[in-house]
Amino acid sequence: MAEQILVTGGSGQLGRAVVERLRAAEVPVRALSRRRRSSEGVQWTAGDLRTGRGIDVAVAGVGTVLHCATDYRREVETVRTLVEAARWSGQAPHLVYVSIVGADKLPLGYYQAKLAAEKLIAGSGMPHTILRATQFHSLVRTILAGAARLPVVPVPKFRFQPVDVRDVAARLVGLAQGEPRGRVADFGGPQVRTTADLARALLAASGKDKRLVPVPAPGRIARGYAAGANLAPEHADGVVTFEQYLAERGKPTALRYR
Repeated sequence: MAEQILVTGGSGQLGRAVVERLRAAEVPVRALSRRRRSSEGVQWTAGDLRTGRGIDVAVAGVGTVLHCATDYRREVETVRTLVEAARWSGQAPHLVYVSIVGADKLPLGYYQAKLAAEKLIAGSGMPHTILRATQFHSLVRTILAGAARLPVVPVPKFRFQPVDVRDVAARLVGLAQGEPRGRVADFGGPQVRTTADLARALLAASGKDKRLVPVPAPGRIARGYAAGANLAPEHADGVVTFEQYLAERGKPTALRYR
């Protein structure tokens, strides 16, 4: 029988997709959430990576920890809590961590925290695998939806490579079932698209017709995006396109995050 895999953030966007993928593959799965939950085929355990409560119980006896939880303010601290609990468990589980393409190039606070967490894991002595992925469809949609509410839609001259969370989940599950590999190749969506192109797709999906206006975006972060630091065109491994993602959600009556 396969070793049990712990999925942190099991009730989150990525965690849910990973848990479903593991269940479909009939892999024993334990899922960590801050609140008590129950679902068929999943052993749920309650714990909080911010305080450490219940984390020692969560990691006990598992062969692999697939870390899907994230904390925009305390990413490094929560990863350190997980690493220390895994180390003290005596099991030395394989730790699989998902990071962001461009974490080492874009001076965003969250990206810098992700890079610091990568370094913490790599220097921990734990068997590990680190995967960087491009931005999820849902994040790109949320960013564009805010601009699309305006009478005229401002679009900076950036490019994105949005990826479906289910494609990332499939890759993570494959890595979790293999041997630790350290930092692996980045994982990107199937298409590199301009912001204007993606905005047109979102407007079309919502039944709106608005004028797009190119806008300058000064600063180091903007220069990084303009240079494509957030892209992995040589690893366009995802399958689901932005249009397919939008179509699955039907024709919304309002532009909002789902």
